[in-house]
Amino acid sequence: MDFLEPAFMQRALLAAVLVGITAPAVGIYLVQRRQALMGDGIGHVAMTGVGLGFLLNSSPVWMATLVAIAGSVAMELIRAYGKTRGDLALALLFYGGMAGGVLLINLSPTGSNANLSSYLFGSLSTVSSEDITAIAVLAAFVILVTVGLRRQLFAVSQDEEFARVTGLPVRLLNLLIAVTAAVTVTVAMRVVGLLLVSALMVVPVAAAQQLTKSFRATFVLAVATGVTVTLAGTVTSYYQDVPPGATIVLYAIGVFVLLALLAAPLARRRAKAAEAAAVDGCDGTVPAGRKPADDVRV
Repeated sequence: MDFLEPAFMQRALLAAVLVGITAPAVGIYLVQRRQALMGDGIGHVAMTGVGLGFLLNSSPVWMATLVAIAGSVAMELIRAYGKTRGDLALALLFYGGMAGGVLLINLSPTGSNANLSSYLFGSLSTVSSEDITAIAVLAAFVILVTVGLRRQLFAVSQDEEFARVTGLPVRLLNLLIAVTAAVTVTVAMRVVGLLLVSALMVVPVAAAQQLTKSFRATFVLAVATGVTVTLAGTVTSYYQDVPPGATIVLYAIGVFVLLALLAAPLARRRAKAAEAAAVDGCDGTVPAGRKPADDVRV
């Protein structure tokens, strides 16, 4: 347990836990909405915020949060109102965000490509006490929204028209999901990196869906998977001196493959059971353990 002794590892592990909770908690709504790559786009936009933070000599985390929120709101408005040129507008926003970040950080007297690399791919040693404070505050907001409003957000993610008929403020909830995703990206960028955070928002959810059927079970298993892989990746990065973001994502993909392999035999057994039940119903025979009086026909 010597990895717990260095102060930077204590901060990194705390950040990893918060990221492991928040990323899948938001990702489950993005997956339901078929917006799995939204986090990747927000990450590109947040790069401008990081560069602006260095240029203005302010906190890159908070500046990236503000820029990412503005970018996510723009993405949601483009999605809602954009027609034929919606994809083009999003592409300009994504690539402009990346280019702006590279340019601004090189214009900054204290910034460099090395600084930008730690935000793109994550870095254990650069997680400061100020970063932990910002990450904790932002993570609390994400958890409050994703858990406290889970019924409303799930309804909007499943069927916007039905949610609108029931009286839910669909446009406001859509914007709230986008803002929460933006906040999550900035929470995770110090551990996983801006370019890989989308994977941590999606892969644990996809892994959990291999075994679960209900939204609640998927949510719980996805968060548990997220925490497990972020902690495992952070510790592995400390001992093996490998990039934490890449290690965490590869662990998440490994969990997905493992759960998919476990789910395959279970799915086959369920299919055989359903097929047997259908055959019994068609030939008029009564399955073992049932009385003829129980065989109700419609």
